[in-house]
Amino acid sequence: MPNVVELTKALIAAESVTPARGEVFDVLAQALSVIGFEIDRFTVGEEPDGPVENMIAIRHGKGSHFAFAGHLDVVPPGDSWTSGAFVPEVRGDLLYGRGAVDMKGAIAAFAAASARVEGPTLSLLITGDEEGPAIYGTRAILDRMAARGLTPDYCLVGEPTSTARLGDMIKIGRRGSVNIWVDVPGRQGHVAYPHLADNPIPKLVAALAAIDAIELDQGNHWFQPSNIEVTDVTVGNPATNVIPAKASARMSIRFNDEQNGEDLVALIERTVKAHAPDAHVIARISGEAFLTQPGALSALVTRAIEKVAGVVPALSTTGGTSDARFLSQLCPTVEFGLVNATMHKTDEAVAIADLHDLVDIYAEIITAVG
Repeated sequence: MPNVVELTKALIAAESVTPARGEVFDVLAQALSVIGFEIDRFTVGEEPDGPVENMIAIRHGKGSHFAFAGHLDVVPPGDSWTSGAFVPEVRGDLLYGRGAVDMKGAIAAFAAASARVEGPTLSLLITGDEEGPAIYGTRAILDRMAARGLTPDYCLVGEPTSTARLGDMIKIGRRGSVNIWVDVPGRQGHVAYPHLADNPIPKLVAALAAIDAIELDQGNHWFQPSNIEVTDVTVGNPATNVIPAKASARMSIRFNDEQNGEDLVALIERTVKAHAPDAHVIARISGEAFLTQPGALSALVTRAIEKVAGVVPALSTTGGTSDARFLSQLCPTVEFGLVNATMHKTDEAVAIADLHDLVDIYAEIITAVG
């Protein structure tokens, strides 16, 4: 039976900056194999966004099929760790290491819970690329599952959703995300002879002002208002007496379920071209907004949290994107995991007591599903 602390340590020690492959999957596969899971590991994709390793681990049971989804890749550690980022260390009541919270601890907790409970069919859908482009990660897992005829009844994503204490928040939805790049061409020339040039900067500034004035919506019961944020403006002109040949901008839109990615891209393109007809607009839609309406899944997760942790979780859609945006297309999906206070930070750490409590909560959820 996997020990949650020791398995978390072993996963942390297997360095796995996005995209993760190899050793970290070896560690998890070994832990799951000994408790009856069939392991399907596969690698897909090419550079620059791949190759990415993924895993589908399944243990057949009776009744419902309950899936747990997560990622073994982590963000780069950065500098100034008290101990090595990939050298797990217990100091006091905390276990330190990159991925302790996001989200190797939750994966270890679900493995330990699975060893404790029999009943439903269980699967772990584990990717090596959630923190990166996510092109060949969970989307590839969904393709693989479709080819195998696997469709879970419910899915729990082990993202660190808790804020002040374990169990105080469940995510039942997430906003969508789209990044947009805008290039406005001009014609280079001397500033003293503007009639012989075409300055792209005023056109871009006018377009950005019009975009900044857009109110997409006012939000709704479950979501905050959608927002457009300009994240970069670039001209790259080193000379003081030259009108530049190009001006560029980048923006990010986080949107609720009143919007969709393609319509937002079209809106931005129309707005830009009204001021700069020759502009070039490209976009990458990372995911659409989704909402799993409160119901059977959120209720059983809430009951398990209340029983073990003594807290009634808030149902929320706040925060950034997660792979739940893909999994929600497959079945009802919610997210619940550890306290997120140190994720992506130097000296990321998880409370050891929280790891043990998370095992208990996940075991209660599995029992309730069965």
